[in-house]
Amino acid sequence: MIFGYASILVQIAPNGVATLTLNRPDVHNAFDENMITEMTKALNDLGNDKSVKMLVLKSEGKHFCAGADIAWMQKVADYDEMANLKDADALAQLMSTLHRFRKPTIALVQGHAYGGGVGLIACCQIVIAASTAQFCFSEVKLGLIPAVISPYIVRAIGQRNARAYFLSAKTFDAMSALQMGLCHEIVERDALDAALKEMIACLLKNGPASMVAVNDLMNELQTLPIDEQLISLTAKTIATIRVSPEGQEGLNAFLEKREPSWYKTR
Repeated sequence: MIFGYASILVQIAPNGVATLTLNRPDVHNAFDENMITEMTKALNDLGNDKSVKMLVLKSEGKHFCAGADIAWMQKVADYDEMANLKDADALAQLMSTLHRFRKPTIALVQGHAYGGGVGLIACCQIVIAASTAQFCFSEVKLGLIPAVISPYIVRAIGQRNARAYFLSAKTFDAMSALQMGLCHEIVERDALDAALKEMIACLLKNGPASMVAVNDLMNELQTLPIDEQLISLTAKTIATIRVSPEGQEGLNAFLEKREPSWYKTR
């Protein structure tokens, strides 16, 4: 069964494996407000579908997800803080919906992931990545911060690692991601499908209700719940920074393909 959307593909196989595919390869699967809305709706529908036993999140094309779409960023740069808050909250709700998905979730990472793309990966419970994949939190280069995805990144790789890569905006490879806990398995790119098939086979042997119970238990055991208060805080934080002088300068410099003003002081 295949469901049609403008920017994603959703398929449910007879064995209960649902696949949500980011389908904007022309922009390296960067997300905009439409993709965010479509993904959130699809995740809610799949979560409520009793025939679905697990979810695979993957992408078309060379890279997994480049983060925010440039055209969308250009619109956001002109928003006031209230409009920014509404926009950021939609992304925050998407991350929360994926993180709280009660059935097993597998991210299949075939290429590079940046910013919010890494957030999607961190929200998944099992991550298989190509050995050539690379990851980066580049927000501070634009005078922004990865606020909305931060709770999930910190859960995945720890606060110390998150702080270092948030501050430096350095790119790290798949082996580093594996060592930090962002990924659980890395394979050659041409072996991704085989690794996914093996993981799915393992999960299909398990009791569906017991796997849901494991996820519920893991969420209960987390010391700092990702609750509505924290979700709202992250959305408000990025909305405020986007309309700040530095945030505006960073976004405009990026869109205008020039160095931001603070580069002049180096």
